[in-house]
Amino acid sequence: MLNQYLSILEPDLPCSCLSFIFLSASPLAVAFNLIAIAILLLLSGLISGSEVAFFSLKAHDYKKLEKENSPAARRILAFSKRPRTLLATILISNNFINIAIVLISDRLVNNLLSEETFDRWGHALQKQLSFLNLTAAELARSTSFLLTVVLVTFLLVLFGEVAPKIYANMNRLSFALRMSGPLSFLMKLFAPLSKLLVNGTGLIEKRLKNKYFSREPVASKEDINKAITLAVHADKDISPEMDILKRITTFSEVPVRRIMRSRMDIVAIEKNADFETLLETIRNSGYSRLPVYEEDLDHITGLIYAKDLLGSLHKGAKFKWQRLIKTGQDNPIIVPETKKINDMLRVFQSKHKHLAIVVNEYGGTIGLVTLEDILEEIVGEIRDEFDKKEKPHFEKKGPCTYIFEAKTPLHDFFRELKINESNFDKRAEDVETLAGLVLEIAGEFPQKGQDILTEDQKYIFTVTDRDERRIKKVKVVINNPAGDSSAEAENNMPCDTP
Repeated sequence: MLNQYLSILEPDLPCSCLSFIFLSASPLAVAFNLIAIAILLLLSGLISGSEVAFFSLKAHDYKKLEKENSPAARRILAFSKRPRTLLATILISNNFINIAIVLISDRLVNNLLSEETFDRWGHALQKQLSFLNLTAAELARSTSFLLTVVLVTFLLVLFGEVAPKIYANMNRLSFALRMSGPLSFLMKLFAPLSKLLVNGTGLIEKRLKNKYFSREPVASKEDINKAITLAVHADKDISPEMDILKRITTFSEVPVRRIMRSRMDIVAIEKNADFETLLETIRNSGYSRLPVYEEDLDHITGLIYAKDLLGSLHKGAKFKWQRLIKTGQDNPIIVPETKKINDMLRVFQSKHKHLAIVVNEYGGTIGLVTLEDILEEIVGEIRDEFDKKEKPHFEKKGPCTYIFEAKTPLHDFFRELKINESNFDKRAEDVETLAGLVLEIAGEFPQKGQDILTEDQKYIFTVTDRDERRIKKVKVVINNPAGDSSAEAENNMPCDTP
């Protein structure tokens, strides 16, 4: 095949004689260049394979290395703490080796083929490619360059990239152990260059980040939720984990007022109450700590812990339990209603507290939030053996009909029915409960049996129980789930409006 190609360039020579073109070179020089290229290709393959081996190590591989505690294992563990320096060393070494291969290959081609040979090829190509308007010398140089590029590219791709990387990927740990010594030497050898490269790329990365990525997040909450849904779509058993991941994406956006226990549901004890009243309140509530107030809940002065009363249970109603109230540093934390729950969690962690009182802009108590409330926002309902069995927030009456307690937190209402909060625009921003949402939409205090429709008529709210001061129960009908993400819409269940 080589003779066929050369016959185009050497039309005046018999094909059987073309192979002698290569015999003009010095055998010693050719042998030296071939050996040098072979050694450099081996080094290139080892360096390229190291990149795959080191950067494909898994967590369990590092655990094995920690147990092994050999010099090679310790070197790899040290590399894992400086991945950018390691990568820079690999790239610099590989570039030097590849440049050397190109230079030696060019020298080898010039040794095998004399300058006169390239000149003849240049003239032959000039006749064949006269439309290019190139001189014979230019075509001769181009031919030499192309031979070198084709030869080097083939050798590097096959022996310096593909084959070693496949092998290294299949034997990553053993390969990394064998190459840890040479790479440690190369990291010391190229330390100034690798440091310059790492610092330079860090500076460029910082500037690009400030210019292009500081204004907007890389992905929106909706994009992340879609990615989570797509990632676990085929695995039905992972649905609880998917819900947890989705809740984490909104964790920093939820204010304390959305998850707090409202003022009307706070269980507290008046400071002047007798001991029997305190014990009865603790027994009925089942709580381990209670706020203590003077006059009303706007003046909470401390906390009383149930465990502190264990040694005094035998004492009578005249026992002065007030001396056990935790005050000062042990007082409950006071937080505004707008505080985000991720910040609230950090406060609980830093102050080692479990309970906080939520106040409005006027300083009045509007609710109470605990550490458990925040954790439940991520993992769902947490119940232990001492929790009383609470009634669910709602009762399902039909395919798309529910009866809800009006005091249900709006956040829980949206979550239970998998309703997108944006469906209610800004109406849901200033209220905390389902009753508040109904009042916001109705614009007045609705009568019992009155239907309140949203503007898009997708949801119908009907007051089923109320007194003179507040709504107690609300019937919710999902009128058109086709464009919504409700539970029924996901299960393709029809919604019949009663």
